[in-house]
Amino acid sequence: MINNNWVSSGETFQTLNPATEQPICDITNCREREVDAAVESARDAFYGGEWSQLGGYERGVLLNRLANLIEENKEEISMLEVIDNGKTFTECMAADMNLTLQTYRYYAGWADKIQGQVINPSGPVAKGIFGFTEKEPVGVVGQIIPWNFPMLMMAWKLAPALATGCSLVLKTAPQTPLSALRIGELAVQAGFPKGAINIIPGDDVTGKLLTGHEGLDKIAFTGSTSVGHAIMETAARSRNFQRVTLELGGKSPLIVFADSDIDKAVATAQVGLFLNQGQCCCAASRIFVEESVYDEFVAKSAAAAKARKVGPGWVDGVSQGPQVSQEQFDIIMGYIDAGRREGANVVAGGGRALDRGYFIEPTVFADAQDHMRIAEEEIFGPVMTILKFSGDVDEVAKRANDTEYGLGAGIFTKNFPKANALAKRIRSGTVWINCYDTFDAAMPFGGFKASGIGRELGEAGLNSYLEYKTVAVDMSE
Repeated sequence: MINNNWVSSGETFQTLNPATEQPICDITNCREREVDAAVESARDAFYGGEWSQLGGYERGVLLNRLANLIEENKEEISMLEVIDNGKTFTECMAADMNLTLQTYRYYAGWADKIQGQVINPSGPVAKGIFGFTEKEPVGVVGQIIPWNFPMLMMAWKLAPALATGCSLVLKTAPQTPLSALRIGELAVQAGFPKGAINIIPGDDVTGKLLTGHEGLDKIAFTGSTSVGHAIMETAARSRNFQRVTLELGGKSPLIVFADSDIDKAVATAQVGLFLNQGQCCCAASRIFVEESVYDEFVAKSAAAAKARKVGPGWVDGVSQGPQVSQEQFDIIMGYIDAGRREGANVVAGGGRALDRGYFIEPTVFADAQDHMRIAEEEIFGPVMTILKFSGDVDEVAKRANDTEYGLGAGIFTKNFPKANALAKRIRSGTVWINCYDTFDAAMPFGGFKASGIGRELGEAGLNSYLEYKTVAVDMSE
């Protein structure tokens, strides 16, 4: 969708239902002509178009209208996620949809509150100067969203960019284009002017064409760390030094001390790992359990995993759907094989589930060691890895930080001073204490180290779409 109109490149790809392995429909595969047109449309909107003439209040009204339309069509959009991505309808409605709506409405409230400040210079050089700052939109933004949470990641990208007054070109993942295209249709219905929102489906070639386009002022990307490196290199070579924000991979630790509520820790770890079939960048994929409660935690985790119902996401009672694609299925099964070869003990799952579709049994590994691939590398699937630690805080802090990633972490203990002290030592963007995967549109999210640059959500999520301008006025006669 470019300039509020549907376009076709003449080249298409199929999007598949991962539960049935059958095609859903053909989707336009955008190429250079479409990318150029989308960027030109966004530039026209930002530099003199109707979108550029709207104030913060009007932008907020449009964002609220879009949220209302999404809510009116929430069952339809959630079912698109189910058949295109594989997630369960119940989980999508309860988690993805609710946070999507909250995100649009949260940033709608910010749109007319983005303000500079007056500065009274105190230095001798600036004597007699009246100073103030303005916050201006960074410009035309290229945004790339992943396949694991399509409509939610779309909201995390669109809402703050539009609240600040940026125009944008959003590229969908080739595995999951449907919900974004439907929401783009609703954005036109909501009244967004031409060029404010442009949505281009496509493959990796499309992504490279977008990130390498000189007409962009900023790139916002969520996806793999390897692609994040490539985007940084491209931005560094751009004529205008494109601004970059990246939300990348993770290998997040969840630390369970012996004084925890073990039943709550087990239940929370199930959500922390198996949410969205394990296809979550901040999945609790390294679970460190104090040795005195290790066997209990493993036994209860294995039983809980075996009790999970696997099947198509539209079936009532299903708690785990298929992986998104054959490629992802094969990668995950490769990690399960590697875990076995390296000596970890499979206490639940470990194989294919069902005869058709990309279904994998909820899998739990015990007796894992830090050097194993399942404990070091991002699996992005329903594979829980449980490691043992002595209870020493220094030991577990060092092991938790012994990774290139730093996106999320969790701590379970009834000793809050201990939890708080450990949280300060863990190098990650979010630390959950006695909970996990607790998100809110007001709470920033992002990573340390190879997990990314910048933050999404919260007031911090606005800053990467703004430029700060200082104005100094000589008030002397």
